[in-house]
Order: sequence, then C-alpha cells, then structure tokens
Amino acid sequence: MLERLNEALEHIESHLGQRIEVGEMARIAVTSEYHFRRMFSALAGVSLSEYIRRRRLTMAGAEVLAGERTLLEIAVRYGYSSGEAFARAFRAMHGVGPGEARRTGAALRSQQRISFRLIVEGSSSMRYRVVEKEQFRVVGKKARVPLIHEGANPAIAEFIRSIDKETMRRIAALSDQEPAGIVGVSDGLDPSRAEGTELDYYHGVVTRADAPGSAPEDLDGLTVPAGTWAVFESSGPFPQTLQYLWRDVFTQWFPSNPYQSRPGPEILRTRLSQDAAHADAELWIPVERAAT
Repeated sequence: MLERLNEALEHIESHLGQRIEVGEMARIAVTSEYHFRRMFSALAGVSLSEYIRRRRLTMAGAEVLAGERTLLEIAVRYGYSSGEAFARAFRAMHGVGPGEARRTGAALRSQQRISFRLIVEGSSSMRYRVVEKEQFRVVGKKARVPLIHEGANPAIAEFIRSIDKETMRRIAALSDQEPAGIVGVSDGLDPSRAEGTELDYYHGVVTRADAPGSAPEDLDGLTVPAGTWAVFESSGPFPQTLQYLWRDVFTQWFPSNPYQSRPGPEILRTRLSQDAAHADAELWIPVERAAT
C-alpha cells in the first residue's frame, strides 16, 4: 500500500505544472478516491489539496527567483488564472509577493517532497473486529462543529453541555443495539480532513431504523445504510487516546489489512473515568474490502 502511495506522490511531482486528477492518483494507489484522501491526510498530517498547493508554490518560488520566466507565465504554469490570484497565494505561503521576492532575492519557504515509509515498532497490538450491520438510525441532538486534530474540541464540549438532563435521559432510553449507550457521531466530514473544516456532530444513540418512537420530533436523526464496519478499542489518557486511535487506524491498520474506508459516519463510544482523565474508547469506521 505504501509503495503505491509513493507512486501516486511521484505522479504529483511530474504534474505540478498541469491539472492533477485525484481520481488518477487513487487509480495508481489502487484504492478509492475517498480512501486515498483519507490515507494521505492521516499519513502526511496535511490535506492532499494543501500539499499540492504548497509544492506548486515551492516550485513557483524557485522559478520566480531564477528570473527566466515572467511572473504571469509562472502563474499560468502553476494553475493560477491571473497574476493577482498568484500573488495572493504566493504571499500567503512565502510572506512576500513574487515581484518583491524577485527584486530583493528574498528567502522563501519550501514544502519538501513527502515520501511514506513504514516503521515497525511491534510494541503493541490494535484490538479490532469487523462487523456487518443492517440499516440503523442515529438519534439525538446535532450541531455543526469545526474539526480539531489536537486536544479537546471546545465546540463539541459546549454543545454537549447545552443538552439538558431530561433530553439526555430520553435519548439514552432509545439505545437498542451496538454500539450501546450514548455515542458521538461525526458525519459529513470534508474529504481533506483539514483542521477547521466543518462536520455534523450527533450526540445520541444507535437504534433500529424501524423502531417505534425512534424519531421524536424534537430530536435529530440520521439514517445509516447497511454495511461493514471495523471496530477498534483502546484505553488511555483523555482526549489523546481518542485522537491517537483515529490516527493509528489510518496509519497502521489500513496499510496492513485488506480494507479501505468508505463514505459514512464515524461513531465513537467513550467511557470516561470519574476525574475525566482516562478514557475507554470504541471507534466504528465504515469500511469495504480493498481492491487487489
């Protein structure tokens, strides 16, 4: 898998001055476009689109300083429709405009080429199982929140505090299947997984799609089609354990197993210690068999 990802990275480098089709990169990596974006952001720590933007502006910066092409020629070469758009993007990355950089020979920033390699530690094993689920519903309260990669998500914490105890009691009573009890459900994530992009967060339970009374009018619901789920378990400090669990799933488990992620909500069941310092977590990721 990593070898194929590196071949896709070579495709980026050979097409920086052309239109880059993510579908073609996914084909090279022998996976879906959805999974390719997810894998890249997990492994690289930056979204695919942001990496391509930085690489183009790195190469454009070298050409600006070389002085062999006009600024407009460089702008067009790297996909910008106008000199103004190129100048804005250039300044955002390098901290100086292209004209000034050429006149003064300013120091510019560089996005180094990424390559992936597997580091085998072998110090721990990941507990997981694969589950087939029929169609079900998530029922609870929903909020639109930003994605946060490190630390607690204050928007989610504030949203949960805003739900009164009686509403939470009614929601909890609707749980009738795995994962049992109150869960956090993330849906509609941007494929880039870029920090700050928004998602729909449900604080609720999983219940049968046809269960009587499973859709009270004052609650939000999400119908989830039947499919395959990989379920991962982990324990440790909160909230790092939850964030590291997601990271390890995409950087360790997927490259080593014949599955790829598929579109769908991610479900997290968390049980905190009394002092909220420790968490037992169960993460449900929608998956499908990978192409071979």
